[in-house]
Amino acid sequence: MQAPDCDVLIVGSGIVGATLACALLQNGMQVALVEAKPFPSTPSLPKREHEEILTNSDLRTFALTRASERIFTNVGVWDKILAQRVGPFREMHVWDARGSGEIHFNSVALHEPTLGYIVEQSVIQMALTSRLAEFENLTTYRPAKVQNFNLTTAEMAMQVQLDNGQTLTTRLLISAEGAHSSIRTLAGIRYKLLDHGQQAIVATVQTALPHQETAWQRFLPTGPLAFLPLSDAHTSSIVWSIDTPLAQHLKALDKIAFQQALETAFAFKLGAVTESGQRASFPLQSRHVLNYVQPRLALVGDAAHTILPLAGQGLNLGLLDVAALSETISNAQGKSRDFGNYRELRRYERWRKGDNLIMLKVMDGFKHLFSNRSDLLTWTRNMGLSLTNTVEPLKYMIMQHAMGLKGNLPRLAL
Repeated sequence: MQAPDCDVLIVGSGIVGATLACALLQNGMQVALVEAKPFPSTPSLPKREHEEILTNSDLRTFALTRASERIFTNVGVWDKILAQRVGPFREMHVWDARGSGEIHFNSVALHEPTLGYIVEQSVIQMALTSRLAEFENLTTYRPAKVQNFNLTTAEMAMQVQLDNGQTLTTRLLISAEGAHSSIRTLAGIRYKLLDHGQQAIVATVQTALPHQETAWQRFLPTGPLAFLPLSDAHTSSIVWSIDTPLAQHLKALDKIAFQQALETAFAFKLGAVTESGQRASFPLQSRHVLNYVQPRLALVGDAAHTILPLAGQGLNLGLLDVAALSETISNAQGKSRDFGNYRELRRYERWRKGDNLIMLKVMDGFKHLFSNRSDLLTWTRNMGLSLTNTVEPLKYMIMQHAMGLKGNLPRLAL
């Protein structure tokens, strides 16, 4: 058989796909990266100085766990992220708008420097782009899309047809395209979808009071509202989950009216909202595929699962997928096994599918618990929050798992 064009072909060069490429490339593998979007004409980092702080802000931000920090460190990206900017959060405060229940986490009690970091998408993406440029064993096809693919004779490779007329062969095809994966569709992989009938409004805002390097979240009957601290002491990224009709109404408000609605919904926890930038929204859906792998094919990140943004775990789960899949491939190579073989890939699926499904169910459960207006449930959840807040061992066990400090972690996350 003719040697394949590459060991691994990754479709999608977003954060998950690019991180996976870095992990495999540093292990000496020949990697091809296929991306539908053209190269940015003038890649640049949004500024955060004075009046430019909001007009040039990046709407997409992510709450990175300590496990994700370690993954980025181990693939040579974290220092590049730090060289730009991050918003560390050292405390977390969650409370219920319909009662006195609240819970507070502090990194000091965990003997950790932070609970995590709020980082803009553009910051992470630029750091990954810089790291990828350091590898000679990477081939990039961009802009390009996969039109079709099929197993070769004896299933020893995958043959992939691109829309530019090229045909590539690879030992393993990986979809890191996100929630609307074309590879998943072409492979006929089914998934369960739950549409929550809500939108998440995202924006960058400034407040009269400093955020105190604290991640704040208030559970309203209409959905949770989070203020996530950015590097500037008075600037936060908000995620406001709310029923779709009301979300559309809020997006249509002028700036002053929106800021007033926002500070009222947040009970003036950070004082008045003094400024706000562009608003965007995305639908809240939970999705989980029935199969993560097929022979010579694997799904990672949002291509395999999407969850509600209640605890900011979506990207972190995708990065753990990356770490688990790269370790599965490395272990197979170390034992002279075919890493694209279905039996080997199933190790990755068994490793990640259960944990991801548990997190998805937990987030859906939280959504139902806090959106239910039953007086009994309201009393129960407030008691639960307050009780958990007073039982220190339980509270910090929960936080350690949320931070990625406990569990069956891949080597890259250690």
